[in-house]
Amino acid sequence: MRYDELEAAILALVVAAGEDELRVFGIETVTRLVRSELLDSAAEDELTEDAWAALASARENVRTAGAAELRSQLTRIDAGILADDDLDQGLLIVITALEHWTTYLEEDRRGELYELAIRSVEEVDFQVSADLDDVLASPEMAAAYARIRGLLTTGLRSPSPAAT
Repeated sequence: MRYDELEAAILALVVAAGEDELRVFGIETVTRLVRSELLDSAAEDELTEDAWAALASARENVRTAGAAELRSQLTRIDAGILADDDLDQGLLIVITALEHWTTYLEEDRRGELYELAIRSVEEVDFQVSADLDDVLASPEMAAAYARIRGLLTTGLRSPSPAAT
C-alpha cells in the first residue's frame, strides 16, 4: 500500500466509524502520542518552566480533561515555546496530538481524529522510516494501521453468533 492509499484508507475508516469508536480511538491514540518517551530527546530550554508544567498537566489528564482545561494548558504551552520553529520531533508530536484532541473535543470534527491518526502513523514512520511505496511492509507500520483499523471498526463488526 502506498502512503497516499494509506491516508485514503484511514480517512474512510474515520468517516465510517461510529461516535463511540471515534471517542475510544481518540482517547487511545492521544494517550499513546503523549507518552513520556517521546519527550526523552527534548531539551529543557525549548519551553519555559510554566509551559513544561502545563504540558505535564495536559499529558497526565488527557484521558479525563475537558476541552476548556486542555485549551488552557495548550495556551500556556504555546506562550512558553522558546525554540524558533525547531522543536524536538517528539515534543512536536506531543503538542500536535494534544491540539488535535482538544480541537476534536471543542468542535466534534472527525477531521481532527483523521489528523490524529496520521500523526500516529508519522510517529511510527519516524521510528522505522517506512517505504512510501509499501508503507505496510514493516511490521511496525502494519501494526500501527491494524491498531487504527481495529479501534475504528469495532462497531462495524456484526455480533458473533454466540452474542445473539
